[in-house]
Amino acid sequence: MTGEVPNGERQDPTEPRRLSLSRAPAAPHAAVLLLHGGRADGLDAPTRWNLPRRRMAPFARSIARATRTEGVALGSVRYRVRGWNGPRADAAADARYALDDLAALLGEVPVVLVGHSMGGRAALHVAGHPLVRGVVGLAPWCPDEEPVTHLAGRRIVLLHGDRDRVTDPGATARFAARAGAAGAEAYTLTMPGGDHAMLRGAGAWHDLTTRCVSGLLGLGPLPEAVTRTPAHPDPHSVHNDAADAPPPAAT
Repeated sequence: MTGEVPNGERQDPTEPRRLSLSRAPAAPHAAVLLLHGGRADGLDAPTRWNLPRRRMAPFARSIARATRTEGVALGSVRYRVRGWNGPRADAAADARYALDDLAALLGEVPVVLVGHSMGGRAALHVAGHPLVRGVVGLAPWCPDEEPVTHLAGRRIVLLHGDRDRVTDPGATARFAARAGAAGAEAYTLTMPGGDHAMLRGAGAWHDLTTRCVSGLLGLGPLPEAVTRTPAHPDPHSVHNDAADAPPPAAT
């Protein structure tokens, strides 16, 4: 699955739902969907106690607290399989189905996607969907060949730890620069000492992500640590810092 991301209706209404809602107000003003990580390849189904899924639970709780009085629906994307699986792009297909499900259930509400690792790639891949207003990518997997033209007019914030040995912070910076050149409002922020599992300085990850989600929903400003350095057309000249973020805690 390469090139432009289609913005059409749900491909197959007979498919099982890919959306799991944890909070659905009677008249929601917006929605946040979380997408956990996975593998490059894998056709086995995620288990109920899948670690990447559990890793997103504290982010969900933090976002739920911050938006509890704002009429924001909260949910997550259910993956059929654990892997991205090359051209199949299974996680992106599931995310697109989940967005179509959300539209059918709640109507045309603006959506912010929050994705970690493979989930970050999936969120960015489907951000051209009509419901999506913004994406927060956490240590996202951003191959250099990933398309970006569908991100024009979207707002994206990509957070990446400088000690990540699973996904490449440099690739994230390059992706953000290409997205910015394509017309997105794109920001990157380095999390000093941050690892791929987001365990070092976990509180900083949760806090910054929640504030970014609130900013993308229009419930407040984006954090100054994010907005001070938008993605630069030349990713080699980008210098990001997280001076306004709490210092990483010991693991």
